[in-house]
Amino acid sequence: MTEKLDPVVPAGRDDDKLRWILRSGWKGLCPRCGKGRMFQSWLKIVDRCDNCGLNYRFAAPDDGPAFFSLCIVALPLTAFVVWLQVAFDPPAWVHLITSVPIMALGTVLPLRPIKGWLVASQFVNRAQEAGTQKLWSQLHGTDEKTNDFDQ
Repeated sequence: MTEKLDPVVPAGRDDDKLRWILRSGWKGLCPRCGKGRMFQSWLKIVDRCDNCGLNYRFAAPDDGPAFFSLCIVALPLTAFVVWLQVAFDPPAWVHLITSVPIMALGTVLPLRPIKGWLVASQFVNRAQEAGTQKLWSQLHGTDEKTNDFDQ
């Protein structure tokens, strides 16, 4: 099965859109064509898709990846570390060998897929701040009536 160069984002059912968002975000693929890469380095987003030309200037995940990484991963890991301390009362060096690396890797490794999911979700759902279309078009020299997602 070959995919079109034009948008292949599934239209219609929300579960299809969610699968598309999760797939393209997890693999770091363009949310429009599903073939080009989304990242030029570990967390740096490319300016344009090398396959379909999607301009990523709409992408504004900001602090979202760090927030979700801390909430989803760091809180349970912190609970584990506290349980380890209360249950076994290990010396400090045990925490340096186990807890610190687990916390560091557990919060840093999910950043890229979470950022990919947020950018893909922003594109698929055409999310932008309300009331900013006129200012955005003035800053980027685009038509005020066209949406930045309809490139």
